[in-house]
Amino acid sequence: MSERLSDTARKTTLDPLLKTGWVLEDTRDAISKEFKFKDFADSMGFMTRCAIWAEKWDHHPEWSNVYNNVRVTLITHDVDGLSAQDVKLARKMDILSR
Repeated sequence: MSERLSDTARKTTLDPLLKTGWVLEDTRDAISKEFKFKDFADSMGFMTRCAIWAEKWDHHPEWSNVYNNVRVTLITHDVDGLSAQDVKLARKMDILSR
């Protein structure tokens, strides 16, 4: 079972993500980001690559896709907030979006 990020962990792990475009949600302890791609095929390719890692790590994003845009929200529902799993998946998504 995961646990919520401590105040110290939040500072050291979330700050670098915020610099890459992730934002803290206003209404809950979650992070979100919108990824834009050249076209629909590229956005779906990104989602497929992310899905492989999400399934491997048993940590699944909340996301939606409209044409070349993919909006992602990460939260660990078991702890009703952010955990190390969210940080790990956000970092992987940033890499996979390149």
